[in-house]
Amino acid sequence: MTRAEELFLALRQQIIEGKIPHGHKISEPELASQFQVSRSTLRDALASLKSIGLLKSQPNVGYSVIQLSSEHLIEVFYVREALEGMACRLAAANITPEQLSRLHSLLESHEHSAQLKAGEAYIQEEKDMDFHFLIVQASHNPMLIDLLCEKLYFLVRMYRYQFGMVSNRAKQALFEHQHIAHALSVGDGELAEILMRRHISSSRANTERNLLNEEGVES
Repeated sequence: MTRAEELFLALRQQIIEGKIPHGHKISEPELASQFQVSRSTLRDALASLKSIGLLKSQPNVGYSVIQLSSEHLIEVFYVREALEGMACRLAAANITPEQLSRLHSLLESHEHSAQLKAGEAYIQEEKDMDFHFLIVQASHNPMLIDLLCEKLYFLVRMYRYQFGMVSNRAKQALFEHQHIAHALSVGDGELAEILMRRHISSSRANTERNLLNEEGVES
């Protein structure tokens, strides 16, 4: 792994967790000094962060972390509903026995989570420990994998960290995941897509209600 790749991973995690706040203007001299890297190495890392949608840049201004907002989060849900629905349809036809076994094992581990049992939260770890990530990988469609696993995925994790992962839908979400997995196991792509779209749509509606309540608006 090159120094630029190492720096990319470190900065990506700091941005996702909010240690570098959203909307924050990036100071290249400060970061280069902090991580003891050259400006060219830093710029390679920053360009990679821009390519996955965590940074934006403007001429004569430089890089800054994207600004999170309720409106943008809802837009992300709509995009996920369409793309992950299609990924689910393709996964029903293309998932390997090993991937299917991994998916069921993952759901079994989620079911025994203390926070989920208490109905407090449904927290998933990164990548291969994430139900949605595994399904997109199982689609075996390179373009969907690039869009959802290399770009949108880290934006979604950024919102999860910074807007909160506590959910009053925790147990219901697991139930929906289990039904999606069953549709995949019997190769029913049409049903799998419908269930995934419905699952993400329900999560979006719940998020909208929670955001309105936080702002003191009647839901």
